[in-house]
Amino acid sequence: MASNGKGSGTSQRIGQNIIRAVVTLLMVAVLNFTLFRILPGDPTALLLAGARTAVSNEQIEAQRRDWGLDQPLFPDQLLHYMESTLRGDFGFSFKYRGQRVGDILLERLPSTIALVGVAQIIAILCGVMLGIYAGWRRGGAVDNVATGVSLALYSTPSFWLGMLLVVIFSTGLGWFPAYGAYSPGGSTEFLNWFADYLRHLILPASTVALGLMGQYVLVARAAMSEVVAEDYMVTARAKGLTSRQMLMRHGFRNAMLPVVTLVTLNLGYVVAGAITVESVFAWPGIGGLTVEALNARDYPVLQGIFLLLGASIVLANLVADLAYGILDPRVR
Repeated sequence: MASNGKGSGTSQRIGQNIIRAVVTLLMVAVLNFTLFRILPGDPTALLLAGARTAVSNEQIEAQRRDWGLDQPLFPDQLLHYMESTLRGDFGFSFKYRGQRVGDILLERLPSTIALVGVAQIIAILCGVMLGIYAGWRRGGAVDNVATGVSLALYSTPSFWLGMLLVVIFSTGLGWFPAYGAYSPGGSTEFLNWFADYLRHLILPASTVALGLMGQYVLVARAAMSEVVAEDYMVTARAKGLTSRQMLMRHGFRNAMLPVVTLVTLNLGYVVAGAITVESVFAWPGIGGLTVEALNARDYPVLQGIFLLLGASIVLANLVADLAYGILDPRVR
């Protein structure tokens, strides 16, 4: 009976988390719809502004009817927007005329996932492990060096760090390219193409990874420092457990709770990309697309990007809530 009660409680908690995530996604979608429709300017006039011939008011009104912009904002346009969004239809881009927003996002998304995904993996593996060790050996040489370097990395603007890496490793040493994802006129053979892609990826991925690593080291170190001072750690030491056993059985798992929150939230930003880093290295991802859309006032593309970002963060929070139940029995 107790087991069934625990199981039903866990299922209820998971169901509540999922319901909250769905409600939050709906609220994000409504806010996304409202935000871009209260901005000044007529999207129809903006889209037709590049026409070679003069556009009459009648043509503008006809285009507004075709797009449904002549209908009331609430509820007609909102319902149409929600229906289209559920079908994965985000409309057409103003800047890239005739192209669907969904197709543009799918074209840019792999580059962003490659950039930020690789950077996240490196930062998590190196930053969390280093932070855990520094917190476990507080006051030692590794702790002092890791804390100082992490504070410097965490406080350094990513665009400045990126330009510094360009000056040293691209302009100075000439080891890595610093622009785009491919070399102009590069080889079409897969191995050569992939090697060229990796060379272009090194500097921007290193820039993102170094910034994230500073966060992970500081948070993991602080969490482990608190765990070391807990009563159950003193009891474990009194029972004769070795330092390795204490670290693996009690320290690491309990210290991971705040780290999981930070990691999952940062993973939620993967689809948004590192806007400043992508701008510095002209990386063809979602971050660079955001800058282009802002400059061109391409509201449909911005709307699609923000919706994608909001959905990824909500899902990341859901993953963090579910991971808490696995790591901490008190949550279950």
